[in-house]
Amino acid sequence: MHQPVILITGASRGIGAATALLAAERGCAVCVNYVRNRDAAEAVVNAIVVGGGKAIAVAADVAVESDVVKLFETVDTKLGTLTALVNNAGILETQMRLEQMDAARLQRIFATNVVGSFICAREAVKRMSTSLGGNGGAIVNLSSVASRLGGAGEYIDYASSKGAIDTMTIGLAKELADQGIRVNAVRPGVIYTDIHASGGEAGRVDRVKDAIPMRRGGRADEVAQAIMWLLSDQASYSTGSFLDVAGGR
Repeated sequence: MHQPVILITGASRGIGAATALLAAERGCAVCVNYVRNRDAAEAVVNAIVVGGGKAIAVAADVAVESDVVKLFETVDTKLGTLTALVNNAGILETQMRLEQMDAARLQRIFATNVVGSFICAREAVKRMSTSLGGNGGAIVNLSSVASRLGGAGEYIDYASSKGAIDTMTIGLAKELADQGIRVNAVRPGVIYTDIHASGGEAGRVDRVKDAIPMRRGGRADEVAQAIMWLLSDQASYSTGSFLDVAGGR
């Protein structure tokens, strides 16, 4: 039996890195995609290799279509037949209200968070769809509970981009249900990762944790467990589903 091959976008840190490590632990060959931080991506790969696993780090900006095409071609060549995609790459920018936002910011957010996820899914479908000669597979999209809560006063653009991911998950799951591909999403709540610093508030989790029913922030590995369950055969009858990993929010 061939080794499962998983591509995780934005896997040099946070949830992506935790998922890469867990996937390798469970026997997958892993592509660790990153945009700029090569050292961080290589550190994830090295941790996997030291543990006896197989992994590669590949630079690609998911907002650039040609980068995405090359990313998937590299996986084909170096790891083999793709069996799973985790659309994890996502960005947010400095917290602000809508009246302060310009179109360039919105285009950056949507180019990475929405268009990037669509193009990555397209390339995965081309390789996995049984109607196109593939062997099937699974896609997990990283949404956010912000898609339900709205991100008011901080980043409604990010929240809206995740709303688009929710809709894409539902539609693509139906489109691919008879082609051997399951499509699901995980919606994390506030998780201890570096993304909050991108929003200008590195300590955001600790500020808001008392408003969470469980009274704590989540860990990246807790989200990774949910992602890997949805990718596994244990979730074989689940598609178009959402797993909220948000402490009750």
